[in-house]
Amino acid sequence: MTEPATQPVTIRRAQAADAGAVRALTRAAYARWVPLIGREPMPMRADYEHAVRAHLVDLLFVGDELAGLIEMIDEGDHLLVENVAIAPDRQGHGHGRTLLDHAEQVAASLGRPEMRLYTNKAFAGNVAFYGRRGYAIDREEPFKEGFTVYMSKRLPAPPGPR
Repeated sequence: MTEPATQPVTIRRAQAADAGAVRALTRAAYARWVPLIGREPMPMRADYEHAVRAHLVDLLFVGDELAGLIEMIDEGDHLLVENVAIAPDRQGHGHGRTLLDHAEQVAASLGRPEMRLYTNKAFAGNVAFYGRRGYAIDREEPFKEGFTVYMSKRLPAPPGPR
């Protein structure tokens, strides 16, 4: 399902003043996982005042409404997707795909040939979603009472000189 054409979708970089909105959206997006894993997922407990200063946090708006976000960390040889969060009432509208595509553009602009991310193995729908977007599972590691799935995607090489 996609958003109606009357609602423009825009993406902009988060500023310090956005930290509260980033926290609220992330907590709402991840709340559904609490019963599944028996605790708050790590993004629900993150320091977003720090994140918006130290990481690349980009916000996706539908019209004037914050609908999603992606938090990225430039690791030098790759771009790490630390968090993707979509507002519960905006899930299923393609915003996750839009944000992952945006992250790949950010990686290309930084000259990073690879994307990496990780998720909880219990979030099987997320693992499958990332797989459909071209991410491969690199490894799984125990974490708390579950497993973390580490995934990566090589990006196409930029076109060379002609």
